Amino acid sequence: MDIGVTWSEALGYLGALMTLGTYSMKRMIPLRAIGICANCAFIAYGTFAHAYPQLVLHSVLLPLNAFRLREMMKLVSSVRTASQSDLNMDWLKPFMISRTCRAGELIFRKDDLASEMFYTISGRYRLTEIELEIGPGQVIGELGLIAPDSKRTLTFECVEDGELIRMNYSGVKQLYFQNPQFGFYFLQLISRRLFQNMARLEERLAKVA
Repeated sequence: MDIGVTWSEALGYLGALMTLGTYSMKRMIPLRAIGICANCAFIAYGTFAHAYPQLVLHSVLLPLNAFRLREMMKLVSSVRTASQSDLNMDWLKPFMISRTCRAGELIFRKDDLASEMFYTISGRYRLTEIELEIGPGQVIGELGLIAPDSKRTLTFECVEDGELIRMNYSGVKQLYFQNPQFGFYFLQLISRRLFQNMARLEERLAKVA
């Protein structure tokens, strides 16, 4: 019995092996890269072995994997730049959803269950309990992600019509697990907010004293 393997069959086995390898990947960039290699191997196999279903499937998956890999590489570059700069959230805008707000609208109340964070694009806002005015270019609601009870600590209201963009905490967590650099950036963001809150508290206590 002939048990020899042709080179076209070897391409098929190689593609299958690399596909299995993607299931052991925990980070998205290596997963996409191995997926692209597997797509190329299966396309070659499908061409020379006349396995047209495999050829069509991986001809479709190849550009999809390449597109997703490019998106993740751009995100890594953006995170690297952001982590070395002023901690603004402009680079995250493509991953967030827009929302229009009207004056007098409560975006969230104190003790509400927290599930998303916001970035102010335009308009004016207020954190009611501490009477803090919020203008464009500010991140709000990120502390809810690490709060033990996942509840809002302040009320956030719109003072003047404007636009927000928002990201669900599930999206934040996904970015964190896909890219450790984003996790470092997010820790910096939260640390800065905590220090700002401490400084405001010390200032208020000093005025009372």
